Amino acid sequence: MDEHGEQEPTQRRSPLRRAGKLLLTLTLIALAFAGLAGGALVMLSDRLAGQVERFPDVFSELDPEQRPPQTPMVTFLLVGTDSRAGRPTTGAAAPGTEFTPGSQRSDVVMLAQVNADGSRAGVVSLPRDSWVDVPGHGTTKLNAAYSLGGPGLLVHTVESLTKIRIDHFAVIDFSGFRALTDAVGGITVNVASPATTEGFRFHSGPNHLDGAAALAYVRQRKNLPGGDLARVQRQQSALRALLESAVSDGMLSDPLRTYRFLDTLTHWVSVDDTLTNSALRSLALDLRSLRPGNITFLTAPVSGLGQEDGQSVVYLDSRRAPRLWRALAAGNLEHYVRQFPDSRLGNSTR
Repeated sequence: MDEHGEQEPTQRRSPLRRAGKLLLTLTLIALAFAGLAGGALVMLSDRLAGQVERFPDVFSELDPEQRPPQTPMVTFLLVGTDSRAGRPTTGAAAPGTEFTPGSQRSDVVMLAQVNADGSRAGVVSLPRDSWVDVPGHGTTKLNAAYSLGGPGLLVHTVESLTKIRIDHFAVIDFSGFRALTDAVGGITVNVASPATTEGFRFHSGPNHLDGAAALAYVRQRKNLPGGDLARVQRQQSALRALLESAVSDGMLSDPLRTYRFLDTLTHWVSVDDTLTNSALRSLALDLRSLRPGNITFLTAPVSGLGQEDGQSVVYLDSRRAPRLWRALAAGNLEHYVRQFPDSRLGNSTR
């Protein structure tokens, strides 16, 4: 506690500093990748991979003829749910993956795409309040799709919006994000201006956060310029910091620490049932050359904020957004970023 009775973010300093190889995962409200050193791939045993909870039939109700075409890239829909329950709602510790309409909304929605050669990736956040067409339900907020119809409807909505085929789905809740943050020894984020939320105070510059402080950091939207859009940047910043912590300074060359991290990860994340144990191992091999520095983070372009049916919404830019979707579909996100360099996530957040 400081002199004002507020809790300071945890000040532990992780020594992690070295890049490693990557395995698919979702972190945030996570939802995305965790680093794997060579020995860690061996440790992705059937026991660990078998702990990952699978969502059945995510893609089964989608009409194959109406879906976007397949591409050499691999695209994931990463979701973080807004559950604040004391018990897990995702992963092996959850009661199950049977979806109950209205039980959860997707607080975080990200498209993560890996290039065909596995050397580069892009993560694009879709603001949860985006005003979009949800098939069968009219125009409403993007996060309502998950609440109304679960993973399948959210996949259908995002594919209809972007014309990009989604290959896999992964979800984690707030409790899982907090556990993963603690499992890597905390994360370091840069904050542009002092901010206070949920009893935590973040100062200007680098802040090293444990799981509880990191969760408060990504949840905050009040008193931030841009509201939900600022929170999207915080979510991406936390994801990037989590990746950097997970793949650096010897953590993944230490079998015990690596095992503990993978054990935490596989307990909390849920994925679609096409990601079998062997598919997870194959994916890790395909991504072995990917590094955190080769992952581009950006947000879908927004033209403005507004009100619809008494609720605050985000309007996606009808001119720039299609250019982003075309760049992603072509596996050429770098071309879009060269045209719109301000779209890339910066080194600090509000």
